[in-house]
Amino acid sequence: MPTFVDRVVLHAAAGDGGHGCASIHREKFKPLGGPDGGDGGRGGDIRLVVEPSVTTLLDFHFHPHQRASRGRPGQGSNRYGADGEDLILPVPDGTVVLSAVGEQIIDLVGAGSTFVLARGGRGGRGNASLASARRKAPGFAELGEPGEQLDAVLELKTVADVALVGFPSAGKSSLVSVLSAAKPKIAEYPFTTLVPNLGVAQAGDHLPYTVADVPGLIPGASEGRGLGLEFLRHIERCSVIVHVLDCATLEPGRDPLTDLDVIEAELAAYSADLSDRPRLVVLNKIDVPDAADLADLVTADLRARGLDVFAVSSATRRGVHALSLALAEKVAALRAAAPSPSATRVVLRPRAVNEPDFTVTTLGEGFLISGAKPLRWVRQTDFTNDEAIGFLADRLARLGVEKELARLGATAGVEVTIGDVTFDWEPTLSGGGLGVGGQGVGGQGVGGVVLVGGSGGGDATEDRLGADEPAASTRAVAAAPASLGPRGSDDRLSGSVRLTRAERMARARRSRLADSDAAGADARTGGAVDTDA
Repeated sequence: MPTFVDRVVLHAAAGDGGHGCASIHREKFKPLGGPDGGDGGRGGDIRLVVEPSVTTLLDFHFHPHQRASRGRPGQGSNRYGADGEDLILPVPDGTVVLSAVGEQIIDLVGAGSTFVLARGGRGGRGNASLASARRKAPGFAELGEPGEQLDAVLELKTVADVALVGFPSAGKSSLVSVLSAAKPKIAEYPFTTLVPNLGVAQAGDHLPYTVADVPGLIPGASEGRGLGLEFLRHIERCSVIVHVLDCATLEPGRDPLTDLDVIEAELAAYSADLSDRPRLVVLNKIDVPDAADLADLVTADLRARGLDVFAVSSATRRGVHALSLALAEKVAALRAAAPSPSATRVVLRPRAVNEPDFTVTTLGEGFLISGAKPLRWVRQTDFTNDEAIGFLADRLARLGVEKELARLGATAGVEVTIGDVTFDWEPTLSGGGLGVGGQGVGGQGVGGVVLVGGSGGGDATEDRLGADEPAASTRAVAAAPASLGPRGSDDRLSGSVRLTRAERMARARRSRLADSDAAGADARTGGAVDTDA
C-alpha cells in the first residue's frame, strides 16, 4: 500500500443550489394572501486549504471523488432554504493545481493558503422574490443552479531548504539520516528511495532547516527516464542544491566529475530556473581508502569551478558536522536576503465597459447563444411551467437576444440553442419581435408550447400557441393562437374587479361632489318638492 502520493486526479463536484418555492399565503378569511415562497439555499463550495500537518496526497488517492452538500429548497411562509456546507480539503504545502489538460490553475504555498476549486450553484428564487407590480402573484419559482463539476490534477512539489541530488546509491538517504532524525529506507541496491524523504536539521545557533532526499537521477531523467520527471519537480522548491557524489563507485565510466556534469545537464534540461540556485558538493563514502584518495584528487577541480566541497562519511560521520553548519549558514543567509512576506493582494478584475452580456454565433443551420446570463437563466427555468417559460422569454428579450437574432437574419422556425436547450425561433404576428418554442433539455419537449411575443421590454404583447402533441414530443407544433396577455404576466388577475387605490380615491371624490351638489340644490329650493314635476 502506498504511503506517499504526490500526484492524484481529483473529481470535484460542488453542491447544487436549492430550488425556490412557489407558494400562496393562506389563512382564515384570506384564501389568497399573496406569494410567500422562499428562496433556495446556495450549494456548498469545495475549498483547498494548505495544512502544515498534511504531507501527502494519500487521502485523495483512495477517495478521488469529492462532493459538497447541496442547498436546501425554499418553503412556504417565506422560509428560505439552508445553504450547503463548504467542503474543506486539506492539502500539503507546495501543492500545484492543474486543469485536466495540464494548465496550471494555482500554486498553493504557505500555511493557510486557500483556493476555491469548485463553486456551489446559486439557489433559485421563490415566487415571493419574483413578485413585481406586473406579476403580483407568480405561479412559478426558479430552479437551483447546478454546482461546478471538474477534474483537477493535484501535484505535490516538496517544500524544503536543501535538496540532495545524485545518482542512485550515492548515499543520499544515509546522509539525511545523520543530518536529521529522519529514518529513510537504506539498502545496498539502486533506487531504494522511491519517494522524497524530509528531515529537519539544526546546527549551531542557527534556526532549523529542512533537508529533502530526492530519489536518484540517471541520464535522461529530464525526458522521463527512470521516473525522472516525478523526482525532478521536488527540487523546484528548494533553496540550496547539494550534489552527493559517490567516490566509491565501481561502475565503469563513472567518477565524481562525470556524475556532476550529468546531473547538472539533467537539471538544466528540466528547468532553467535551477541554474541560479546555490550549490554545494559532497564527496561521500570517504571511509573507503580508495574513495578518500579519489576525493583528494577531484577537490581542486571542483573548487576551481567555484563550488564549496565537503568530504564526508555517513558511516563514521566524518565531516558531517561541518557540512551541517555550512548548510545552516547558507540557508540563514538566503532567508535574510529574501524579501519580507507581504499580505496577498486582492486582484480585482472589473468587467469591461464594452463587454457583451451574450454572443450569438452560427451553429449549422441555426444559432448558438452563449454567455453567463443566458446560460444561468436557462438552467434555472422550469420548462414544465408555461409561465416560467414566458418569464425566460421576457428576460432574453430585455437582454437584446431577440433583436440580435433578427439583425443576423434569423428566419421563422430556425433552431436557437442555449446550453442544453434548443428553441424554435418564431417571429411575432405583428412582425415586431420574436418568440421561442421549447424543444426542452436533452431533447425532451415542454408540452408543445410555442411562445410568440414582442421584442424589447415588457410592454410588448404576445400570443401563446397551444399544441395537440404530447409533452414528450421533440418539436413544438403551433395550433390556433389564443391571446393570453403579456409573456410572464399573471393571467389570474385579468378577471379581477378589485379597484386600485387611485380608482378608489377618484370614486370617493365623485361621490363627495355629487353629495355636495345635491345639498346645494336643496338649499336653493328650501326643501320644497314640486309634485307636478
